[in-house]
Amino acid sequence: MTSTRSFVALMLAAGAAAIALFILHLGLGTVWIPPDRVVLALVDGLTDPTDRTIVWDLRLPRAILGLLVGCMLGLSGALLQVVMRNRLAEPGLTGVSTGGILAAVLFLAGTWGLPQPGRLLPFVVLLGALAGGILVLFASSARGRIDPIRLILTAVIVNAILGSLTAIVMLRSSYALGNILSWLIGSLHGRIWDDVWLALPWAVVGVAAGLLAARAANLLQLDDESGRALGLPLQPARVVLFGLAAVLAAGAVSVSGAIAFVGLMAPNAARAIVGADARRVLPLAALIGCVLLLAADLVAQSFSIRPPIPSSAYRVGLPVGAVLAVFGAPLLIFLIRRSVR
Repeated sequence: MTSTRSFVALMLAAGAAAIALFILHLGLGTVWIPPDRVVLALVDGLTDPTDRTIVWDLRLPRAILGLLVGCMLGLSGALLQVVMRNRLAEPGLTGVSTGGILAAVLFLAGTWGLPQPGRLLPFVVLLGALAGGILVLFASSARGRIDPIRLILTAVIVNAILGSLTAIVMLRSSYALGNILSWLIGSLHGRIWDDVWLALPWAVVGVAAGLLAARAANLLQLDDESGRALGLPLQPARVVLFGLAAVLAAGAVSVSGAIAFVGLMAPNAARAIVGADARRVLPLAALIGCVLLLAADLVAQSFSIRPPIPSSAYRVGLPVGAVLAVFGAPLLIFLIRRSVR
């Protein structure tokens, strides 16, 4: 258990790391811009017009989304681990990721006769993600009660069904297969200001509500009898916290796709540092999520791949979801082995 002063120092250190990575993120690209010029481009209207255009129009939306998505996924994972009483829980268990991806595949496969379906795609993903979360919530309730074990099992089943439907649609549509891969893996490449405006309300409202739910999260970590004795309505609290986690994950998936492992790594790292107190785990997990996603996206931008297009000389950065999987998979194996012991 860390003292209040130590916790404040940890939060300041994590915030400073996020700011430093944010500045580096804005400088990294085909044209390298040093940190001092990045800061000038952000705050000084008289700076080099080229730097200002690159920073504000091309790189700033992606960097801001890295902060927002990392924060939402980190906090969503922390809330889910409380609701499910399982340190292996992560936002993918809400049904949000698979629901959003299925909606995207169906939309791209049909295109619905729209001249520019891509502009509507984030909204379609958002609606599908919310529908997936609602489906898991209702399917896991029995006689108005939600049990953590039943919630996990129901989420696994629903995710398997939605994932199978996604695979079937992709096999029947080459168009969807070629355009959905970045959503399946998770990527921030090519994101614009419209994506920021879509994610921002969900991040602001969801993060604020999630942090205010810290007391209920602390009581949910106790056994049911102790929670009731302390005056906590268990079932409404589980529904509200699961709903908050699903909303946060849906907002993230709508602009970045199914980025995995942030919601697993950030809460476990926060809990390892400050203990189990949700009043400290929740905000620290959100900040660590920002740091993890920005750092992973910097690595992703440092490596480029050539799309499978004949005679194409154009190269793009790795999807950030692939980078996170490389580091997240060993952590998952470690946590599973420790839980078995």
